[in-house]
Amino acid sequence: MQQVFINETPVNGEITITGQDAHHLIRVVRLKTGEKIRVSLADGTNYICAVKEALDKELVVSILEEVLSTELPNKIYLFQALPKGDRMETIIEKCVELGVFEIIPVQMKNCIVKLDDKKKKSKRERYQAIAGAAAKQSKRSIIPQINSFMSFKEAFEYAKNLDVILLPYESKNGMQDTFDALNGLEKGQSIGVFIGPEGGFDSSEIVLVKDSVKLISLGKRILRTDTAAICTLSALMLRCEEM
Repeated sequence: MQQVFINETPVNGEITITGQDAHHLIRVVRLKTGEKIRVSLADGTNYICAVKEALDKELVVSILEEVLSTELPNKIYLFQALPKGDRMETIIEKCVELGVFEIIPVQMKNCIVKLDDKKKKSKRERYQAIAGAAAKQSKRSIIPQINSFMSFKEAFEYAKNLDVILLPYESKNGMQDTFDALNGLEKGQSIGVFIGPEGGFDSSEIVLVKDSVKLISLGKRILRTDTAAICTLSALMLRCEEM
């Protein structure tokens, strides 16, 4: 079943889809009268609808039923160090599928990749498009936002408003700190996750945040930055789904 995300609100039990989504559904997918699609509004409300009328540039659908949200009960913010190559695209795709709420690309001291403002703008646009495609594929109720690129200090200031901040790093208690952090989470809490670059966190970065974050372990093996992000989001998804 096709899915679209729109900002318009229903009028008399009907929704009008316009723009690129309408063009894709009418000209490419070639939806016919009576066929069903899933429509998600900006507030996260979801409807199963049936095509009523396909016009030249608009698709009018009738609401059949409202369906439950597919969002986690916790908002997860991923503060991801910029990785090499196209690994960021993989991180975004998989973490959107796993339920992340927002992704913040972070320029950390040991990041190999350095981007100027022009490249940051184009990268962010591409990353947002990837997030949108992944949200449709996984039937999310919202499209997670890709925030502006931040320095580590800016990211930490942004994260201070969250309820819990987790940072996979060397943990003196091994996996026990991870289990304690996950078990201590409560429904509705906002959760920040900081994932370091290929070169690891700089010691000055750990000193800056150590009193405000929960240091956790992801096991005895050394994980790539993209693997670490997906591993952490997977653990959080499983924990939040049971709340």
